[in-house]
Amino acid sequence: MKGNIQHPTSNIQWRLRLRPIDVGCWMFPFPACLLPRTALLPALLALLALLAGCAIGPKYHRPPVDAPATFRDEPTRSTASLGALPWWEVFHDPTLQHLVRAAFTNNYDLRIAATRVQQAQAVVTQVRSQLFPMLNYGALAARNKNAFPGGQPIPDQPAANIFEGNVNASWEIDLWGRIRRMTESARAQYFATQEARHDVTASVLAQVAQGYFQLLALDRELAIAEEATNSFGESYNLFNERLVGGVASKLETSSAEALLGSAAADIPNLRRQIAIAENQLSVLLGENPRAIMRAGSDLDNQWPPDVPAGLPSALLERRPDIREAEQQLRSANAQIGVAEANFLPQLNLTGLLGRVSPELAMLTAGSSTAWSVAAELTGPLFEAGQLIGAYRQARAARDQCVLQYQATVLNAFQEVSSALISREQLAEAYVQQARAVAAYREATRVATERYRRGQSSYYEVLQEQQLLFPAENTLAQARYGQLAAVVQLYRALGGGWEQQAP
Repeated sequence: MKGNIQHPTSNIQWRLRLRPIDVGCWMFPFPACLLPRTALLPALLALLALLAGCAIGPKYHRPPVDAPATFRDEPTRSTASLGALPWWEVFHDPTLQHLVRAAFTNNYDLRIAATRVQQAQAVVTQVRSQLFPMLNYGALAARNKNAFPGGQPIPDQPAANIFEGNVNASWEIDLWGRIRRMTESARAQYFATQEARHDVTASVLAQVAQGYFQLLALDRELAIAEEATNSFGESYNLFNERLVGGVASKLETSSAEALLGSAAADIPNLRRQIAIAENQLSVLLGENPRAIMRAGSDLDNQWPPDVPAGLPSALLERRPDIREAEQQLRSANAQIGVAEANFLPQLNLTGLLGRVSPELAMLTAGSSTAWSVAAELTGPLFEAGQLIGAYRQARAARDQCVLQYQATVLNAFQEVSSALISREQLAEAYVQQARAVAAYREATRVATERYRRGQSSYYEVLQEQQLLFPAENTLAQARYGQLAAVVQLYRALGGGWEQQAP
């Protein structure tokens, strides 16, 4: 848009090139001095009224993401999702639920995250306060006396007293929405801290559940080691008695003793691992290291519901880390508006009302009133690239947040897909390992029956037991891996951050 300004008494013309400025809801050419003089004031008032509802800078739009129709190895499309279930419907063990509630109350990471939310909320209050007038008060009491240049007092001139009290007000008119964009950015940061707190909550739940299942698996392995120690101990005593009687060989006795020593050595190592796991779980609960009471809990009783993963697009609304990344993007987008508004003039209104008196008692009487009202319009002329640098930085920061958001979404799809594969394959591994354990138990039973009938030596029973106990350990580890995969899937699907439970 171009316009000409012609001086009324000469032929000199100034040619102006006017660039439209985007204020978020409308476009206008600047400056407005081309309007007729009689229409300038109404136009200015209309402009201020219109600007009161506008904010400079780009509007927020969620970046596009390439969400697949279904997750890998999850061919069915279902709106139902394991991640949509509250945690108390996924983990039914009463002991585990008690531990989770204790962690939600006392965990230090969660408490720290809560303080960050409070800080961000306070920042929103501070930034938003700039939209409103600021009132301050002041008081002054002074005593002075004039003197000659040499420092000698002026004769017959008494010292003067000055007492002053005033209330002053200042208000920045948010013409271009600079403060509103700052408030929008701070509010998005506040929402981001809330989502970060939800993410910490889900992480704490997953750590507590995995730690609890690990304890149950270690309990099972300890029971297997104690059973193996007792069994190998009986075998060793039997072979040792037969060796003394000249019936058994030294080879059989030494083999039984070696198996006894290996099984017995596993017991203190497993007790050490159990104590370490209990200490780690205690810290998650916000407590000093202690033993975790879990009487009546068993590894085989932990059966989470078999619910599909749901739609990949639902992760955008459910996972706290994705929602946190989006709020960070909102905040960065609003900062572009702040940077753009810094190029434009700022309008500040100030006022003062007070009393000035030579006597303190006269401040509340008489007519010694002081007041002032002023409007100040300031704007940048030459900043040596500071403003344009800040603007470019804001846009680059927004672009970075876009990429971080898209990367977070892609990482979420990867985590869900990996967890689905782990759940499926580990479940199959558990089935096959359970089959192997059942076969070893049957072989041990048959070998024992053969020994009782005198059809074989006890060394055959010992060999079968040597295969059975490690297989049972592997089965316990496979069961823990299966449960841990479910916990990881639940976490990847965005579940576990609801803290309220019946």
